[in-house]
Amino acid sequence: MRAALQVTAFGLALLSTLFLLLATCTDCWMVNADDSLEVSHKCRGLWRECVTNMQDGVRTCDQYDSILADHPVKIVVTRTLMISADLLAGLAVATLVLGLDCITFLKEDPGAKVKMCRGAGVTLGAAGILGLIGSVWYAVDVYVERAMLVSHNIFLGVHYDFGWSCWLGMAGSTGCFVASVLLTCCLY
Repeated sequence: MRAALQVTAFGLALLSTLFLLLATCTDCWMVNADDSLEVSHKCRGLWRECVTNMQDGVRTCDQYDSILADHPVKIVVTRTLMISADLLAGLAVATLVLGLDCITFLKEDPGAKVKMCRGAGVTLGAAGILGLIGSVWYAVDVYVERAMLVSHNIFLGVHYDFGWSCWLGMAGSTGCFVASVLLTCCLY
């Protein structure tokens, strides 16, 4: 039972870490949500903004000027939280690999393996919380921005909705948190 829970937690942690990394690197945190006939599909991410021509499939992207340039708060905070979540989740997965019972590292000291699994669980929990805060922060900011424009009857030609990268960040963060609960509460 213990080995099955460990492998399940490891698989979930690995998948969730990949989701977090993909969410951080991809550029569809906001997508245009116009109901009219559009000839292009616009995505905004943490690092760049891309436009895809729907007729011929050509995609062009504009990188944001610099990491240190003045950017909206939602981008800076989300970048910081997501990068922190990525680093913590990667560290937790590496620690968890060494703490698994099926790995021969520290086989003679099962107490150290238990501590490694619990430490990985706590680190995954922190990564999940940071990633969830970053993803939800961005999503709420997109919603508030859209609600402000609608309440003031302002239409800029396109309005944005949450993109798949935002949902991927939320899914990865939730997976990290569930893996954390498995490792810290249910395993021993």
